[in-house]
Amino acid sequence: MGNDLDVAGVIERLWRYPIKSTGGERLDSVDVDERGLVGDRLYAVRDAEGKFGSGKNTRRFRRMDGLLHLRSRYPRSTPEPGPPELLDPHGNVVADPAAYLRTHVGRDDVELAREGEVSHFDQLPLSVLTTATLDWIRREVPGVPVDERRFRPNVLVRTPPGTPPFVEDEWIGREAVVGEALRIEFLRSSERCVMTNQAQQDLPHSPLVLKAIARAHGNRLDALARIVTPGTARVGDRVVLG
Repeated sequence: MGNDLDVAGVIERLWRYPIKSTGGERLDSVDVDERGLVGDRLYAVRDAEGKFGSGKNTRRFRRMDGLLHLRSRYPRSTPEPGPPELLDPHGNVVADPAAYLRTHVGRDDVELAREGEVSHFDQLPLSVLTTATLDWIRREVPGVPVDERRFRPNVLVRTPPGTPPFVEDEWIGREAVVGEALRIEFLRSSERCVMTNQAQQDLPHSPLVLKAIARAHGNRLDALARIVTPGTARVGDRVVLG
């Protein structure tokens, strides 16, 4: 195929979020099955009504402030990871996640729950963002620290120099091969909410981020995909559009 390849870019960073709405873990490689990155958002903070902790209130989610100041990770990578470790704002592993979460979010009815019949995903299983778009946002909000953690993608793709921002729009409706075997199909983009503005670890709160996205792109950012053929994603893998 040689010169006929439509290379969108290469994987710059991979992110998995073992506990929904917490900070995630950077990976060098990860297996991807029909559900998404293995172990991604497999756990969530659930209240007595069965709603999951999030940055917003919806039919399935309940806003629980403070979760973004925490992080989660799996102690080791296995075909069926879990349970994950919960890290406090200082990066220390929490001994009793449920007890810690009840104090942290100010609710005595929350627990750490593994996904059951109700999905923990907001929309589709895989979120892909480009450095072209990320660099544009940085230029639009000078003085505000911005990196991909604000947008919680699974995959950050480094695009070639000169790539326009929001190039992800051009991928919608197309398939892509990632690395050797993983095949995905881009279906739509994410509609962004106030979670984009919220403080997390070393990123301060700023309403300017969401305002910039709303003004330029109707609150939409990234490309969401479903998994067509499972495989493995690795940092440095090419993303080749079909």
